[in-house]
Amino acid sequence: MRLVLVRHGLSSFNRLNKIQGRNDLSTLTEEGKQQAQRTGKALAKLPIKAIYSSPLQRAAQTTINLLNDQVDCLKPTFDNDLLEVDLEPWSGLTQEEVKEQYPEEYKTWLKDPHQLFLTKKNGHQYEPIKELLNQAQRFIDGLLERHNPQTDETVVVVAHNAILRCLVLLLIGNKEKGIRRIQLNNASISIFNLTQTNTKKLQVQIECLNSIAHLNPTIPKKGKKSRIILVRHGETDWNLQGRFQGQIDIPLNSKGLEQASSAGQYLSNLKIDQAFSSSMTRPKQTAQAILKYHPGVKIVSEEDLIEIGHGLWEGKLESEIQASWPELLESWKKSPDKVQMPEGENIQEVWERAVLCWQRLCNSLSKNETALVVAHDAVNKTILCHLLGLSPADIWMVKQGNGGVSVIDLADNQNESDVVTCLNLTSHLGSVIDQTAAGAL
Repeated sequence: MRLVLVRHGLSSFNRLNKIQGRNDLSTLTEEGKQQAQRTGKALAKLPIKAIYSSPLQRAAQTTINLLNDQVDCLKPTFDNDLLEVDLEPWSGLTQEEVKEQYPEEYKTWLKDPHQLFLTKKNGHQYEPIKELLNQAQRFIDGLLERHNPQTDETVVVVAHNAILRCLVLLLIGNKEKGIRRIQLNNASISIFNLTQTNTKKLQVQIECLNSIAHLNPTIPKKGKKSRIILVRHGETDWNLQGRFQGQIDIPLNSKGLEQASSAGQYLSNLKIDQAFSSSMTRPKQTAQAILKYHPGVKIVSEEDLIEIGHGLWEGKLESEIQASWPELLESWKKSPDKVQMPEGENIQEVWERAVLCWQRLCNSLSKNETALVVAHDAVNKTILCHLLGLSPADIWMVKQGNGGVSVIDLADNQNESDVVTCLNLTSHLGSVIDQTAAGAL
């Protein structure tokens, strides 16, 4: 089942930098309505089975504008479990007013919102994020009762920033510390692929997170923090054939070169100060295509960003591996963290070298710089899992399409989390859905 999460368009309170919370005083601006309509056009080719929306005006108006001509044939379901976080004492105040009137609570909200306590006018003390997580879990439970994850249905959910973040955290299994690790812009699209095992365990894959490629600007605006653009190399013949490449140095094919060029055009308006690439040919070719739009930026090769070493599996099709290592291949699909590749690496080794390299690259950036990093499927997955607070066992939860773009905004200090601003954007390749080759790593 494909689950599409959409945040409402720009609202009147968003424009004034006011806290909205659960009150219903905020409505869509004209810009917000246009954003919703563009989101609808971006999703127009998807066979939407059902759409669920928060009943608050800004979300309901987004839903109606998103559906546009489909409104007569697809009726939205308004669900109170999609209401925004309850911030009653702060609702209607600007960020600055909250900071002045509730200084300690505001610090907690910024640093660790999971620990925030607020007091309502009637004296009731409550934990907004913990209550919101319970609400989000109710919605997910109800959704799975109404829609079978084993089907190919597409379900759209239109709601708000905090409740959508809670849905994401519950889907990926990191509900304790993750709310500040991700970003969701107005009218953004996030896509999750859900399946269920025979034991009813839900399996989740993030196909993309916080895509605003259908809007203007097409990538979230950069603040004063350093930023890294993480890209997977373009397609190779072995990707297309489904062969395990690993550390065999296969170059891009013609489609891969086109994907790299498209990524370069997509990123052409960004300022790139530094560039790093795996020392292998396919990511270097991808980086070179992107840097055509950024003359003067040199590529620094990083050996620790090379792809996982598959050992004896390299160059083989999955069917060939199935014939010789059936149990190991099954373990690789179910528990990748427990597999030692024959005469190759394990994912923990890849994790350690890739994350250490990532941290070193992050530390090398001056404040406000933007760097390009181009690497491989497994390497990018380990880095993104690390940033999302996940583990080596979770690498299949993150999709990385050939030529896919992810954006990470780095924290100013060690007490904050780096933010996965976007993950696996592939709209520059022709579709909001990742249609790149589903080959082996």
